[in-house]
Amino acid sequence: MPPNTAPFNDFARQWEDVRADALRVVDEVGRSGWYILGDRVRRFEQALASYWGFSEAVGVASGLDAIEIALRAAGLRPGEKVLTTPLSAFASTLAIIRAGGIPVFCDTTEIGLIDLNEARAALRAMPEIRFLLPVHLYGFPLDSESLRALIGEFRLVCVEDCAQSIGATENGRPTGTVGIAAATSFYPTKNLGTMGDGGAVLTSDPVLAARARCLRDYGQTEKYRHTEIGCNSRLDELHAALLRDVFLPRLAAWTERRCDIAARYLSNWPSAAVRPIAANQPTSGEWRPCWHLFPTRVSHEKKPLLITHLRRQGIQPAEHYPCLIPDQTAMSGISYACFGPLKQAKRLAAEELSLPIHPYLSDGDTDAVLRAIADFSA
Repeated sequence: MPPNTAPFNDFARQWEDVRADALRVVDEVGRSGWYILGDRVRRFEQALASYWGFSEAVGVASGLDAIEIALRAAGLRPGEKVLTTPLSAFASTLAIIRAGGIPVFCDTTEIGLIDLNEARAALRAMPEIRFLLPVHLYGFPLDSESLRALIGEFRLVCVEDCAQSIGATENGRPTGTVGIAAATSFYPTKNLGTMGDGGAVLTSDPVLAARARCLRDYGQTEKYRHTEIGCNSRLDELHAALLRDVFLPRLAAWTERRCDIAARYLSNWPSAAVRPIAANQPTSGEWRPCWHLFPTRVSHEKKPLLITHLRRQGIQPAEHYPCLIPDQTAMSGISYACFGPLKQAKRLAAEELSLPIHPYLSDGDTDAVLRAIADFSA
């Protein structure tokens, strides 16, 4: 096998970039002697909220916890239905289940986002649904005005899964700012990832933020005063400091580089057999993805051949969500519902293949990916 020409992520190159700043931060936190829920977490929460356009951010232990805590803080009661997408990381649905909700799945659009027209039909058929959990998948932003209209029409409580969409905007509006709260992840592969795990609940509702802070810390409002059953989900001081002082200052440049790579792919795309999922969408102006992933579509029969071909060229592709959430073995025995046959989501699950798109990918690396795609189609 050839050396990795284009790894899917390149944490070795990232470390070369951030090493000096990261080691300084580790030393500062170590010298402080304070590791959990201190000033560094508070400062990072303030910086993140300001960057994203919220008034509040609540650091938690993972993106999964962020969704669960946001749903609980927003008032989800055990047994209530939550309308969501079947095409996402399993954490989206797992959070609903852990919060006591019943997931209801509706189909996606051709680019993998929850189909808001299908969602409207589902809500008319099931008027008892009060909660909506859309996912800005791949870093693609949902249509904010259509989402706002849906929320208003059905008086929904909307928590947006923004684990992949920090920096993405639609009509200048950041993802996550339409609903009552957003949840994000700092898993290392995310656009804003840390050297471990973490997440955050973002909101401009101070009451929801206060409840999220209570829930993340055993359900206590002050030390040894527990007002409800919470959990242990606290972003630690070290990761908060790394995020605020090392990774967040680089995020704008990293996002711009992702956008440059996506534009280079799209403007030089060599194949009809392999199609970028966003090929028919604008890539600048009103619709601006943050390009967490660069997903393509290839026929189910050809996908294994393409994966083998790319790996032989030293290129690491990745399949994202080849099994729909309601089809996962873990869902057997779990209460859930599907609205319609989920045809579009099933096709995407069978055909999706993501190509490398990270800020340390060079133009030469990107051209190597394009050549490999062209060779496969020849």
